[in-house]
Amino acid sequence: MSDKKTLVIASGNKGKIREIAKMLPEYNVCGCAELGFTEDIVEDGATFSENAFIKANTVAKALNLPALADDSGLVVDALDGAPGIYSARYAGDGDDEHNNDLLLKNLQGKSDRSAKFVCAMVFCTPSGKRVDAYGETLGEILTERQGVNGFGYDPIFYSHDLKKSMGIATDEEKNSISHRGRALREIIAKIKELDDESL
Repeated sequence: MSDKKTLVIASGNKGKIREIAKMLPEYNVCGCAELGFTEDIVEDGATFSENAFIKANTVAKALNLPALADDSGLVVDALDGAPGIYSARYAGDGDDEHNNDLLLKNLQGKSDRSAKFVCAMVFCTPSGKRVDAYGETLGEILTERQGVNGFGYDPIFYSHDLKKSMGIATDEEKNSISHRGRALREIIAKIKELDDESL
């Protein structure tokens, strides 16, 4: 039996859970479904931060364990910030390939392809403590897919930090500059400042 403290990730996205677990080897990181939480959470917030709080707070209270949630997405300047909070369901069905296809189609003929991945992360305890963090990473949208690593929009996002597509980057490279990685490093530092009872 591990003596690591459990941190529940309020997500069913295996890629996201794996990414966070790699960055937090000192914790027993698990998805909420592994602990029996399978209900659909209605993400009806107007911002990334509101949606992250809804998820973390719901799971923390349901499982009586500290929970971490993020709401992240792609913000494209030429599309007035779309897909934004609708990034995961941009094409309507939650399919990464369809989302990528629609984004590439909507950017046809646009000279400005600047974009950023943003991540709002919220940690909640069952007792109601809340910690927030934010991260972003800048880049631009490619005209076609490059690489098969990562998930979501990674294959069509060219990272200014890495000077390559996120679809080509290794997990380690991506974690070092990703919006989620930056938010996670910030929130872990803040969590460690809380009393030990919180986590």
